[in-house]
Amino acid sequence: MERGKLVVERVGGKSTLTRCFSIYPFKFIVPKKVGPSQTDAVWIYTITYGGGIVSGDSIAFDITVGDGCTAVLTTQSSTKVYKSVGSKCSEQILEASIGKDGLLVVIPDPVTCFSTARYSQTQIFRVVPDQSSLIIVDWVTSGRHERGEKWAFSLYKSTNRILLQGNNDPMFLDTILLEQGTHCSISDRMQDYQAIAMIVILGPKLKFIQNQIQDDVKKLMSQQQQLRAPSIGSKKSERPDFLASCSPFGPQGIGVVVRIASMTTESIYKFLQHELASMEPLLGVSPYQ
Repeated sequence: MERGKLVVERVGGKSTLTRCFSIYPFKFIVPKKVGPSQTDAVWIYTITYGGGIVSGDSIAFDITVGDGCTAVLTTQSSTKVYKSVGSKCSEQILEASIGKDGLLVVIPDPVTCFSTARYSQTQIFRVVPDQSSLIIVDWVTSGRHERGEKWAFSLYKSTNRILLQGNNDPMFLDTILLEQGTHCSISDRMQDYQAIAMIVILGPKLKFIQNQIQDDVKKLMSQQQQLRAPSIGSKKSERPDFLASCSPFGPQGIGVVVRIASMTTESIYKFLQHELASMEPLLGVSPYQ
């Protein structure tokens, strides 16, 4: 399978896209300017022809972020995955390599799978220990609310791996699998929650964001525990409309993973806007604004 290719290198003292190749059914859009002129970051938007991923589509591309470079990989809107034809599964594969003092920020809008859709994505990131920085936002909604669809797709699978360059030793391995069961549907398991998200923050350039998000999630978790406690005279605890957890990973807790379940997609957007706002000096603009 032919793969797309992106290479970001330092040219004239700035992060510069030196190679950009895509193949149907997707393409890249690279704005000439995002934010102030002194911003040292390359923004890359992934676009699918027809506005979404069709049953059986296979998308694969690589991105290399060179030493001292910053790149942002994002979308213009949610990634729509159309209904499955037969048992065909659509797939997307991303492989990324991040150099010394490099920063890759993967901040797409959520995946929205239509009824009966089958979708699998794999993202592999190779980093230099203690020197590369990385943000991954990986999230999915329950579907098309306006059509009455709620977790009505057949399969959603998302795998993220962070490996050490050189020996490919794993630092972070994670898979989310949502599949319709014979006796229990995805909707039954997700109950009132309409979106789930995972945020991974790794590396020396992002330590300040790690500290901030850990403090904020601890406060949220404390509030959640209070909400779960049944009130006097009540046998049932109240279900929070926004659940969040946070845990470190890697040597000396160099990375942080945040997991979220929310009753609205908008609440996750607001959370991301708030927590990533301090990225503006590095990226030129705040993510998800």
